[in-house]
Amino acid sequence: MSVTADDHAGHRQRVRERFLKVGGDALEDYELLELALQMVVPRKDTKALAKMLLREFGTFSGVFNASAARLEKIDGLGPTSVAHLKVIQAVAARFGRDRIDSEKPILSSWSQLIDYCHSQMAFESIEQFRILFLDKKNRLIADEVQQTGTVDHTPVYPREVIKRSLELSATALILVHNHPSGDPTPSSADIRMTREIADTAKPLGISLHDHIIIGKSGHASLRGLKLI
Repeated sequence: MSVTADDHAGHRQRVRERFLKVGGDALEDYELLELALQMVVPRKDTKALAKMLLREFGTFSGVFNASAARLEKIDGLGPTSVAHLKVIQAVAARFGRDRIDSEKPILSSWSQLIDYCHSQMAFESIEQFRILFLDKKNRLIADEVQQTGTVDHTPVYPREVIKRSLELSATALILVHNHPSGDPTPSSADIRMTREIADTAKPLGISLHDHIIIGKSGHASLRGLKLI
């Protein structure tokens, strides 16, 4: 039996109605991805496409964090639909940043901070080093990617970190970087670099609150591990 356009339209409508009734948290990953794909891929079976994307990229986040080049290799996606997926990713990232970019001290929203960093960095294929610059009330001044590197190394220069902190009048820092291998365990180089930044910042009245390492399935806190 062939599937008609009316069948597709009816299925899409049922999925949308279920979303409105029970909310996104109650949906399976493929169902929520199917809904997102409905907005960018017209008149196609987005359920099958959603399941194929999850098989290819492993997770919901993995789909949206995949490079445009990899996504365009998927049958059923083209440059326009890939661009729309990347817009959705950017909207989600902006929403996540706004949840921590408020008048509240960032340390009081720690779980939201971890969620934001994970969504931004966990599925990157190269190392990325970012810094959250905070004011004296621990409110976010800026969130900046300072360096990008290779699959297992990012060059970080403490003098540049401190210079930027002084430019922004920051009084505290949170360092964040990812391990593309997926294992967030800090390396000896990570520990050494962190301590060097802390030692350089302290005489200038700048505190290093933590260095968070993001992996695909978790994170490590050097403060929590008592390494700083």
